[in-house]
Amino acid sequence: LDVAHDLGLGPDDLMLFGPHMAKLTLPVVHSLADRGPRGRIVLVSAMNPTKHGEGKTTMSIAIAQGLRRRGRKVALALREPSLGPIFGVKGGGTGGGRSTLEPSARINMHFTGDLHAVTAANNLLAALCDNAVNFPGKTELDPRRIVWRRALDMNDRFLRHMVIGLGGPANGFPREDGFDITAASEVMAILCLSSGIPDLKARLARILVGFDSKGGPVTAGMLQAAGAMGALLSDAILPNLVQSAEGVPALVHGGPFGNIAHGCNSIIATRSAAALADYVVTEAGFGFDLGAEKFFDIKCRTAGLWPRAVVLVVTARALRFHGGDGDLAARGSEACRTIECGLANLDRHVSSVRAFGFDPVIAINAFDTDTEDELRTVEEGCRSRGLDFARCRGYSQGGAGSEELADKVAAAADRPAPPPRFLYALEDSAEQKIEAVATRIYGAREVSYTREAKKGLERLKALGFTGTPVCIAKTHLSLTDDPAAIGHPKDFELTVRSVRMSAGAGFLLVLTGDIVTMPGLPKVPAAQHLDLTDAGEVVGLG
Repeated sequence: LDVAHDLGLGPDDLMLFGPHMAKLTLPVVHSLADRGPRGRIVLVSAMNPTKHGEGKTTMSIAIAQGLRRRGRKVALALREPSLGPIFGVKGGGTGGGRSTLEPSARINMHFTGDLHAVTAANNLLAALCDNAVNFPGKTELDPRRIVWRRALDMNDRFLRHMVIGLGGPANGFPREDGFDITAASEVMAILCLSSGIPDLKARLARILVGFDSKGGPVTAGMLQAAGAMGALLSDAILPNLVQSAEGVPALVHGGPFGNIAHGCNSIIATRSAAALADYVVTEAGFGFDLGAEKFFDIKCRTAGLWPRAVVLVVTARALRFHGGDGDLAARGSEACRTIECGLANLDRHVSSVRAFGFDPVIAINAFDTDTEDELRTVEEGCRSRGLDFARCRGYSQGGAGSEELADKVAAAADRPAPPPRFLYALEDSAEQKIEAVATRIYGAREVSYTREAKKGLERLKALGFTGTPVCIAKTHLSLTDDPAAIGHPKDFELTVRSVRMSAGAGFLLVLTGDIVTMPGLPKVPAAQHLDLTDAGEVVGLG
């Protein structure tokens, strides 16, 4: 209630989930939509990270806490964590150290149930698809041509490809199926791109679930599924209100992956935050080549929003990695030399930021393990390139270690915003859009298509699915579709393996390289370090 009061909200504006979490009510969401955005939106992105991540969420929270210490009225608009990464490689998704979201353990685990609601809505539609096959009616659905997959908010490689319906006629028709992780579900993307309940239901109805025996499309609306799916999402569509460790209000809502889906929190949460605060700090998943490009070309285009400043998070660790120090074993001058080589990766991302009309502010996330020589090498690299930068110790010092960076971010956000500029026009062909992202953002020489991808594009054109943005799924570890191609690869070919029509979300999902929509656990999963104490405290989230 205290956090809500700071935003001008009262008890009647909230649906409480205990003393430290709440949802905004539907009436206040409508009221904020009518009020319109007034806050300056700050987009936080990053260079290509290592597999452990470079603290983009931590830096977003640190910047907001620094702005608050400087007397600015600020709010955060961030994504919800997925259980997949929490139990996989990265661990918790609520920041770290003294720049966290609270209550961290509850947000990381089940929060207010939004991801579970998305999972349920996704799987209800899957059940209705198979039920339509089992009890044929006016809507014919060919069991061999069902494209809708099930979802689970967990990393489980054994569910990627499977056979269902075994055990005789009473258990359905045997067919191939598979699971996507919930954060990659089209339902998650729809939730995050919807402007309200009518738009949500209309988008759900447009979901393509398969084809009939004549090749005609079958949608969720034809199966009369949208109403029930919407009912399951009735609470999930409302933004969640929590706070940072220093009391900055945070609207944490929606969680699409940046390397598979569009990687941005919900439009409703961002608009609400911008109606309540003078500055809104939001992030886009993984490096600028993934989430941030989609933030501009998908989210901003859909929502009619545009940021006032862009922050790029860099670390000495990631620069060393992209400079060729794969195991980060170099020391002293050798480490500094690999940082200098790794700056080529940052160069590509700076160029990408400028493609949208911005000069980035560089946030140097300083780890306690970084040496002073390494940090000075990063700073000199930024200075020699004419980049505005600041060292940030938000992890160890919270807002107090973020004030210099916050001042630079505020100065950038207080300048007039550049006019909206997109990479491609909606009327361009799918191939032209993919090529625009691949060449201008990734730096590819050309794009090639597998036979499956070509057939998919031909089918979508025959169905008239045109005029939408493209959402390219690729590895987050590299600018290319090869995770081993570190640094700033040049003269490479991007391979499109397949395409999917996300008619409800309103974009074409383009799968490249070996990207999968259901990740697997690593050899030593983070789940092995989590525990519940006798006092009921969750520990080991990282």
